[in-house]
Amino acid sequence: MSLEYLQKIIMPLLQGAEMTVLLFLIAVVLSIPLGFVFTLMANSKNKALVWFANTYIYVMRGTPLMLQLLFICFGLPIIPFVGEYLVMDRFVAACLGFVLNYAAYFAEIFRGGLLAIDKGQYEAAQVLGFNRWQMTTKIILPQMFRIALPAVSNESITLIKDTALLYAVAVPELLHFAQTAVNRDFTIVPFFIAGVIYLLMTLLLTAFFKWLERKFTFE
Repeated sequence: MSLEYLQKIIMPLLQGAEMTVLLFLIAVVLSIPLGFVFTLMANSKNKALVWFANTYIYVMRGTPLMLQLLFICFGLPIIPFVGEYLVMDRFVAACLGFVLNYAAYFAEIFRGGLLAIDKGQYEAAQVLGFNRWQMTTKIILPQMFRIALPAVSNESITLIKDTALLYAVAVPELLHFAQTAVNRDFTIVPFFIAGVIYLLMTLLLTAFFKWLERKFTFE
């Protein structure tokens, strides 16, 4: 393995890593607030909203992400009468699949965070004269996020690894370029380099969430 060969394959792999990071950022930025919306729906007094949120969470968590991606990319376009209007760019379709899937997982994480808050916190807020908005934004949400942060961190790390599923829907990400190099050059070196890149990304993500945990712990 020469330095020249490493230079030859590293740029395509980094190009694929850019796609991986882009998908991760889009999925996190959109799925976390969407997951919180589903948490609110699941805890509302409206039975229809509760049923919809719980059914959505059950379906999205109960079926493989791979199946959901294949359905959005290849299944929606062949639905009779409306399929032609549901054709999307592969990357856009993949982003949609990841956001919808991970929103369900984040919804359950936030629900667990809400359930972990002592009922006395609600009573104390009422005694202090806080209205519902003040109680939610100043007391409940900060505590919920602090409790849910470790689980959000774990799910985010899982997400960045799951981006490898883009390979199944023909979106050129990190694993795609690694596999291409392996098939072309008959060497497993690109797999090792791809693994190192994934490890570096998860290392940075872990360090970021550790910093957030320390920040919220000492506030």
